[in-house]
Amino acid sequence: MTTEIRSIDNGWRRWIAENLLLDAPPPALHGALVGHGFDPADAAREIETALASPYFEGAVRLRNRLRKREWILSVYGTLNRMRAGSGVVERRERLSRDEFFEQYYFQNRPVIITGAFDFWPARTQWSFDYFRERCGECEVEVQFGRESDANYEINQPKLKRMMRFADYVDLVERSGPTNDFYMTANNTSHNRAALAALWSDVPAIREYLDAESPETGFFWMGPPGTKTPFHHDLTNNFMAQVVGRKQIKLVPLSDTPHMANMLHCYSEVDGGAIDYERFPSMRNAHLMECTLEPGELLFLPIGWWHYVEGLDASVTMTFTNFLQRNDFSRDYVTYHEL
Repeated sequence: MTTEIRSIDNGWRRWIAENLLLDAPPPALHGALVGHGFDPADAAREIETALASPYFEGAVRLRNRLRKREWILSVYGTLNRMRAGSGVVERRERLSRDEFFEQYYFQNRPVIITGAFDFWPARTQWSFDYFRERCGECEVEVQFGRESDANYEINQPKLKRMMRFADYVDLVERSGPTNDFYMTANNTSHNRAALAALWSDVPAIREYLDAESPETGFFWMGPPGTKTPFHHDLTNNFMAQVVGRKQIKLVPLSDTPHMANMLHCYSEVDGGAIDYERFPSMRNAHLMECTLEPGELLFLPIGWWHYVEGLDASVTMTFTNFLQRNDFSRDYVTYHEL
């Protein structure tokens, strides 16, 4: 009986090139190929061909440029951690416009601002009964089935369901901790119109936001246990916590090389239970945590990785319409790549 020798196709050639670019020793690659049933001579020839290819030399030059950029990011991150108090998210009472933009927005630093939206009617009026009374008959869009989909955030367009807002409010009110259903910013294109009566309760925070902008915020509502996996945004963001509390984990933009970025802006790292054995580079990431209380406004700088978990049934408004430039997403082109 003869054993069929496998042929090395382009998929395996890509595997060889990628691992060589990641500094895997050629003997180790050869052993792996042989272990997968490839002829030893063919495996050696393919590795040698890859190493001698001018295309591979070009890829090596590009890899080295990227490594230099990673080094620059690491220097920036190290310098930032040398700053006193860098391990905590500062809380500032009614931060002035100039201080906010000069010390946090332009410096890409998070901050929690207290007292910034105490004037909102939502701060005193929003409750389950109020929602049912004002918008109970409205049809809203909600994400369902998140618990059964490991990639619920990436696959969220497939998880949409329409229902009466009163029924959703009832569900949130009586639910225990779960991530199975959640009304998020991704549902806002429909819900902003459906829940228009609530938007007058959250007028623009003019100290920092553009009241004339057509972008008037995003509505989030869910039970305790809702999760938003580690990702980074393409804009600067405000999180205004109106009802309930949220636990947030943050990692600076400069530590992106440690975040196992597997697609677009998403990470493979489970923020709820970080597996340092599987992702040892996470030990080098500067992890910060904070609990956002009702009435607090968190500034999430662009590019910062964040994981969010609801500690209570919660309602949050988020905003991107800052008085300063926030259109950085127009230069972002890797939506379907790393």
